[in-house]
Amino acid sequence: MADFRSLADPPSLSSRGKGLAVTDLTIRAFEDFPAAFKGPVLRPGDEGFAESRAIWNMRNAGHTPALIVQALDPQDVVAAVNYAREKGVPIAVRSGGHGVDAHAMPPDGLVIDTTKMKRVFVDEATGRATLEAGVLLGEMDAATQAHGLAVPAGVVSDTGVAGLALGGGIGHLSRRFGATVDSLLSIEVVTMDGAVRTVSADSEPDLFWGMRGAGHNLAIATSFTFQGHKVGPQVVSGIIVYSPEEAVKLCEGLDEAMRRTSREVSISSVFAQAPPIPGLPPELIGTPLLLAVVVYTGPVEDYEAAMGEINALATPMANMVAPKTWCETNSLLDAFQPSGRRYHSGGGYLPAMSAEVAQLVIDQVAAAPVPAGPATGCLINFPILGGALQEGDEDSCAFSRAGAAYVCEIVSMWDSEKADDEYAGWVDDSVRALAPQLTGTGYINLTADRGPDWLRTVYGSPEKWARLVQLKRKWDPDNLLAHNKNVLNAV
Repeated sequence: MADFRSLADPPSLSSRGKGLAVTDLTIRAFEDFPAAFKGPVLRPGDEGFAESRAIWNMRNAGHTPALIVQALDPQDVVAAVNYAREKGVPIAVRSGGHGVDAHAMPPDGLVIDTTKMKRVFVDEATGRATLEAGVLLGEMDAATQAHGLAVPAGVVSDTGVAGLALGGGIGHLSRRFGATVDSLLSIEVVTMDGAVRTVSADSEPDLFWGMRGAGHNLAIATSFTFQGHKVGPQVVSGIIVYSPEEAVKLCEGLDEAMRRTSREVSISSVFAQAPPIPGLPPELIGTPLLLAVVVYTGPVEDYEAAMGEINALATPMANMVAPKTWCETNSLLDAFQPSGRRYHSGGGYLPAMSAEVAQLVIDQVAAAPVPAGPATGCLINFPILGGALQEGDEDSCAFSRAGAAYVCEIVSMWDSEKADDEYAGWVDDSVRALAPQLTGTGYINLTADRGPDWLRTVYGSPEKWARLVQLKRKWDPDNLLAHNKNVLNAV
């Protein structure tokens, strides 16, 4: 059991458990849900149900679960798992609700919701942070920064720590400290036999291997213990804007410049059309721009020297980089991906940046639907990785990092169901156009499920895939954890 000594406030889915299809379930099927469950139990029409059903990707807004059970502790999760196993009911899990596939809210499904589990404990002496599964990245940052620490994680503050870590975890600190799973020391989980286990390098190491990258398939995490790292509280961050021509120059020399640049520098290269915002000349609306999101976590006074080679590559249209707190910095990208819209995404790993890649991306962005409002409609983002992340052992966990100099993240976001084909089609076209440049592996959290053939290769070698299949068959033989990028569906 996790030890908490202080509190911080807070596609095609497999539909089989033991032969029972999700679409056959009705609300009446859950009338016998155990009364011993301590947390809220919500059915359609109940007060709080609509709010609990809302997630980041609302493309499947018409999908209504039959029951959402909000666990207060691991024993609640055990009760829900035992019920699902006995009834042969597939389980969906919601922590932050930020998954790209919207798997957390299946139609007629049973959802185990951990958002009430918010406890955090930071041991200042060891730098270790233990967080329950309902904690969001912004909440984790606030708790760890109170002790001058940060855990390498994602870049959107309302993302759940659980879903991020179970898929690997990348962000502004990856180049310096590695993936989220590289700082993960142990996980408390509930396995599908209803047992509470703590998995680590010393306890159930094989399950710990799989939980770090493919955890959504194997068990339900209830808490995580991470090794924190000294960061901030003051850092330097912001956005540098480049025209298409200067973007090509920047990308042509970026790899070589970054090889000589401190790992305290991280850059996400976001290619997007200029949106209609006040003060922007009308002729620029729809023009592809490069928005370089720069984060520097070294001494503030050393920022200009650290960025010297990069700044010499191209001339920006605007430079909005300035000192900020780490918490402000790690929420900079919130505005790029607001919650509650319709989303589609794709991508993989890019082994090298070049002028050729930049021009290809600019052409794809130019062909995207023109944004109808201030929120960017379509973007292609290349967060830089390399460094500590790429140096990590590819076989140390399920998460794949081979060739991961950059993540390629292709995203469209829109509001109207009538526009689904246009926006989703642009993502799929862009994935096909960029595929020859990518490695074939990828970061599972930042791309929608692209089918069995893709899933069998995204984790890396055939040996890693075989190991994952073996783990799934051992720890979830009835495929109760079916609402995910499902391993057994791809066998």
